[in-house]
Amino acid sequence: MTASLRCEVAALLDSLGVSPDLYTGGSLAVKSPLTGEVIAEVSEVSAEQAKETIASSLDAFKAWRRVPAPRRGELVRLLGEELRASKEALGRLVTLEVGKVPSEGLGEVQEMIDICDFAVGLSRQLYGLTIQSERPDHRLTEQWHPAGPVGIISAFNFPVAVWSWNAALALVCGDSVIWKPSEKTPLTALATQALFLKAAARFGSDAPVALSTLLVGGREIGELMVKDRRVPVISATGSTRMGRDVGERVARRFGRSILELGGNNASIVTPSADLDLTLRAVAFGAMGTAGQRCTTLRRLFVHSSVYDTLVPKLVNVYKTISVGNPVEGDALVGPLIDVASFKMMQDSLKAAADAGGTVHGGTRVDVNGEASFYVRPAMVEMPSQTGPVLEETFAPILYVMKYDTLDEAIALQNDVVQGLSSSIFATDIREVEQFLSAQGSDCGIANVNMGPSGAEIGGAFGGEKETGGGRESGSDAWKAYMRRQTNAINYGRTLPLAQGVKFDVYGGSADA
Repeated sequence: MTASLRCEVAALLDSLGVSPDLYTGGSLAVKSPLTGEVIAEVSEVSAEQAKETIASSLDAFKAWRRVPAPRRGELVRLLGEELRASKEALGRLVTLEVGKVPSEGLGEVQEMIDICDFAVGLSRQLYGLTIQSERPDHRLTEQWHPAGPVGIISAFNFPVAVWSWNAALALVCGDSVIWKPSEKTPLTALATQALFLKAAARFGSDAPVALSTLLVGGREIGELMVKDRRVPVISATGSTRMGRDVGERVARRFGRSILELGGNNASIVTPSADLDLTLRAVAFGAMGTAGQRCTTLRRLFVHSSVYDTLVPKLVNVYKTISVGNPVEGDALVGPLIDVASFKMMQDSLKAAADAGGTVHGGTRVDVNGEASFYVRPAMVEMPSQTGPVLEETFAPILYVMKYDTLDEAIALQNDVVQGLSSSIFATDIREVEQFLSAQGSDCGIANVNMGPSGAEIGGAFGGEKETGGGRESGSDAWKAYMRRQTNAINYGRTLPLAQGVKFDVYGGSADA
């Protein structure tokens, strides 16, 4: 199968416009989690090449910011067209490189298409404010200008969608983009860059060379971009440890960070919950993408009155969920990305058992031999929120705990360092509104009667506390890619000063 998989990857890359010299004979071996074997060898950039790329991106920005925003939106519209035409191929490549089930691979490309649609409309807005002035014959305005080259550091689990959330907005805002993808998933990045170049060629000469660039390499390449003052905005998706390092380095040079980091996400099941709906939502939230979403459901608080009804059914789902190679059947759970993820999962399950937890599942499933890491999702009934429950393990582990009052459940949900996503299952409006109120969930995302994952692009995506505080995608997240400017305009013939200050250097009126 490995030879045919490698051939399929090459055929997909060729159909997407990627030159073979970019993925053959390079120093970075790319492994598919489906089989654990090498499917390409990608060329990496040197530090010197990265510096040259940043310089070219700065030149591109200086030209691109002069192009009217609605015209910039036309380029993003064309990018959306290219993505629509190549949705099947790019979605398939996501599945082969990351191990996602086919519908999730296609869904990721659909997110890219959706954010392009959003950004095209945004290109005719980017609105400022008109503010009333206290001075006669004056007006105040607030406007937004392009910020500069935007560095994008993405993670393996959403190898292309996260780039599009940032790039589509940055491009219509007048910025150039520099992309450092995960070294685990460079092939989908190469394919996306090729599609962008197709769109740029159709767009014409208004799109400068190096408007969108790609830096394939290891951590040192990302660090180089993070330290560079020529890149005023850095958007980084990944672990809290990585984000803390990025945030400190960027702050040291007074740059701007958009951080989307870890999420130890929780859901609360109340006595009024629709338990059939809850069961389906919890299953997807906890096991979708093999538990490798930043919004994956990791903690479940179930009211004691419904615990014995819901949890046994949930245990059965965990026993029967289909695990396997998603390109060879209809499995709902594919592989973990690599051996490190598998070991981390096993360590967390051992710690949970040592803390008094009852573990259901979590065992390795032999699908394609020792080189790939398929595992049955784990559900752990815990006596309390302690030990590994307080940490994010990027794998399909769901910790389940009882509670008695909603105040108690909300306090437990909020009692972790992350604050990305959350949800409540309830049909009692009082429970719902308390959860959504200021004394409720402290997360950036709070859902009702659904799990914490599966966000739409129309809303701003991101979280609080050690999730980083950044926002990407919809709402007014575009403002992070621009710089704000306040303007005071005097259209009269006198010079009144604010706050009644007098400073008359002529001994008479200022217009004498």
